[in-house]
Amino acid sequence: MINLKLELDQLYHFVSKEELNTFDRQIISAYRKIYNKTGAGNDFLGWVDLPSSTSDELLDQISTHAKSLQAKSEVFVVIGIGGSYLGARAVIESLNSYFATKKDTPQILYAGHHISEDYLAELLDYLNDKDYSMAVISKSGTTTEPAIAFRMLRNHIEQKYGVEKARKRIVAITDKSRGALKQLADSEGYTSYVVPDDVGGRYSVLTPVGLLPIAMAGINIHELITGACKMEAMSRAVQKIHGNPIAQYAAARQALYQRGKTNEIMVNYEPKLFYFSEWWKQLYGESEGKDQKGIFPAAVGFTTDLHSMGQYIQDGLRNLFETVISVEKPKHDLRIPQADSDLDQLNYIAGKRLSDVNLMAELGTTLAHVDGGVPNLRIRIPEISEDVLGQLIYFFEMGCALSGYMLEVNPFDQPGVEAYKKNMFALLGKKGFENQTAELQQRLHQKK
Repeated sequence: MINLKLELDQLYHFVSKEELNTFDRQIISAYRKIYNKTGAGNDFLGWVDLPSSTSDELLDQISTHAKSLQAKSEVFVVIGIGGSYLGARAVIESLNSYFATKKDTPQILYAGHHISEDYLAELLDYLNDKDYSMAVISKSGTTTEPAIAFRMLRNHIEQKYGVEKARKRIVAITDKSRGALKQLADSEGYTSYVVPDDVGGRYSVLTPVGLLPIAMAGINIHELITGACKMEAMSRAVQKIHGNPIAQYAAARQALYQRGKTNEIMVNYEPKLFYFSEWWKQLYGESEGKDQKGIFPAAVGFTTDLHSMGQYIQDGLRNLFETVISVEKPKHDLRIPQADSDLDQLNYIAGKRLSDVNLMAELGTTLAHVDGGVPNLRIRIPEISEDVLGQLIYFFEMGCALSGYMLEVNPFDQPGVEAYKKNMFALLGKKGFENQTAELQQRLHQKK
């Protein structure tokens, strides 16, 4: 049974139930494309039944391997970009303490998600005094950002421990049979895991891409998969709007998009969900932004951003709608104390839990934004746990696929990502891009 609830009360001020139901045919058609594998990008649908097809043997293997690495690692470095690190980081930062790592688990750090010289230099300096291991995640092994980071970190770890011992601290998560990283992993004898051919990076969090780093953080990957299985079963059982919150979410997005609501803002009131929003942004941005179409995904953390972006959301251009993730039960019970002087004028809420105050801020903000012309969808979850996050991951993955097909784009490719790479390679003088180099340099130095 799923315990995620999609609430549309504040949507119906803008879109009627009857109008929402008119998208049922599109939802049914999109589901057929997914399950019959007849839509664009159908060779990247391996994520659809991934939770139910993931074996306990694989989960046990990853968990056991993680424990062996934990025993010798104060730090574990995850090298990857986009879907190769965002899903893992989303789960890890949602479930771990803000200020401390779990007992007997390493600190999880990240590399290869940008090309900042200062960041990598400071990371290498930090690792000088730490026992560490790492996972490099890339189907090809030639993606520029993680390839640079891995080359430098590999050099560092081999100098620190020697080549033979370093090999036991490096894990490669890559293609099963081809590519530069697979070739290197085989020649060096690294422990390796497979990125399935039919699962794209942004849908890969429930493969070893996400599961190994998540297990390294001391998080129960069996429970994460169990949660995803629940949502997978619900989605397969009900392939229409009525009774299916995923379909309702996709239909609501399409209805709002047709009304000129071109920007969706993911809202959370718990900072632990910051990187979950970042994962969601990549999932929907890369999947929908095609052919000059698509909803632009953005994210805010309230109440913090109410003191920055709140003004724009309340009174700015009315092309926005919000999707709020609302957490019912926090882990702690922290109450506001009574004060003798009451100079800060807070005694009226003395004795209340901070979570109660946070909830009233959420509800008050929702009503204000709806009054200001911003539709709101609310996804209510009981808690932030492995099971619930597994449900959320699958909810948004399937919602994204449905949305892409309703928009009539391929939700599984990313042709626009290649444009910057070609220019960068030409400017750096990579072989095969020489013809573009002179033109690009001229454009950069052209006087206006």
